[in-house]
Amino acid sequence: MYSPSDLRLERRSFLLGWLPVFFHRPTVDLSGIHFRVVRHGHSPRRFLVIHGDEDTARDVLANYMRDHAGIAYIVTGKTREVEIKGVKIDPNRMFSAEGARASIRGLNPNIGPEQMIAALDFLDRERERILKHLIPPKGNRLFALHNNRDYSVRDELAASDQTSIRQPDQPRNFFLCTDPKDYDILKQSPFNAVLQSKPDPDDGSLSRLAARRGFRYINLECAIGEYEAQMERVRWLDDHLP
Repeated sequence: MYSPSDLRLERRSFLLGWLPVFFHRPTVDLSGIHFRVVRHGHSPRRFLVIHGDEDTARDVLANYMRDHAGIAYIVTGKTREVEIKGVKIDPNRMFSAEGARASIRGLNPNIGPEQMIAALDFLDRERERILKHLIPPKGNRLFALHNNRDYSVRDELAASDQTSIRQPDQPRNFFLCTDPKDYDILKQSPFNAVLQSKPDPDDGSLSRLAARRGFRYINLECAIGEYEAQMERVRWLDDHLP
């Protein structure tokens, strides 16, 4: 039979065991970008939707995370670009100073030098903080989901080290990865896949950063609105890629 002190200790241990769940923040602001954070189970895998206008990718990842382990970062905004320090930038071009500068200049043609410096300085200070969340533990992977409207695997062929085009009639749906071992598996799939393992040219994207820092990165591109096609590929990757 439990004594009152034993019952108090058991209750305390039970509550402490739940503290990590209760104290996980459901949202986080990283480099001026607001993300919904979805955690399920215990897994070092990371997932990402970074463009707010890619609704299909957002819906696919949110539904997928209901019964798959990992940590997903899903942007809450609804536009492709985000505003940082009063200037627009493509959030998938902010992962290097060079890429951020090019994106800011392209989206803000009338920007002055002081405003440019302020935005770049802010990103330089904040970059490692967002990467601390997104870069997975060693040996694990970051899986990003994207949608496109007028972009396809054909745009990536010249920049790729290896390519496997199994569905030439579906060029807008394809995997892009940075790790040759992942590509060896993806090229056996019935889907389009390309390998880009070089860090240059530096466009500020996560794929180039992953190649530079040596962590596993997979990007799944699918045409906007093709929910079933994107979910099918997400599930294939989960079944076949460690």
